[in-house]
Amino acid sequence: MSTLSSTRFPALPLTEKIRDSGAASSPALEVRDEVLFGRLQNGQLEALGQLFDRYAAVVRAIAGRILGNAAEAEDFVQDLFLFLQRKCGVFDSSKSTARSWIVQMAYHRAIERRRHLTSRQFYTREEIGSDANQVVGIATADNDYSAEAVFGRNGLEQVLKALSEDQRETLRLHFFEGYTLAEISEKLGQPLGSIRHHYYRGLDKLRKHMFGNTVPIEKHNEK
Repeated sequence: MSTLSSTRFPALPLTEKIRDSGAASSPALEVRDEVLFGRLQNGQLEALGQLFDRYAAVVRAIAGRILGNAAEAEDFVQDLFLFLQRKCGVFDSSKSTARSWIVQMAYHRAIERRRHLTSRQFYTREEIGSDANQVVGIATADNDYSAEAVFGRNGLEQVLKALSEDQRETLRLHFFEGYTLAEISEKLGQPLGSIRHHYYRGLDKLRKHMFGNTVPIEKHNEK
């Protein structure tokens, strides 16, 4: 496997750089994500540190699944939050939640990064990732990353009607809000086995709609 040391992002002590800016934060007060984005849009850099604390693990997990390389995933986390700082003005809270926007930016840019790495022969096989990553990661210039908008842009309105309410909600929480299947189990008050069933049944319907019956579904190993 070849390396891309010349193109890899340098490791940045992102949260420490932000906190050294002199702005104090109050951990006792839980500020809504959308409020933090508003502050970031007004140039308050400490808001980026708070968003980093909340979502770095989610972004790292997404990058790890798509990029398949721990070092690249770690670099990606730094890059994504610097990207969010530059592009925070694009976020519109009337179209999607801040969590959904961050998660979808992570999917979208991780897939772009994987394509770049593949073109540089970083991988031994040309593959983008699981079917689900392709469903939610198709390139778009729109800033609306709600589930309804993304599925609508990809022509999946009809197949969504075939999903049960539990299947739709499980897929929405996993791919558009960044929750793990275990977290969805707790959030919906259903056994993890049931959530896995909703996930795989719903994903199978999406896969068949997009690719026919030839592409296997990636399995989760959550406990």
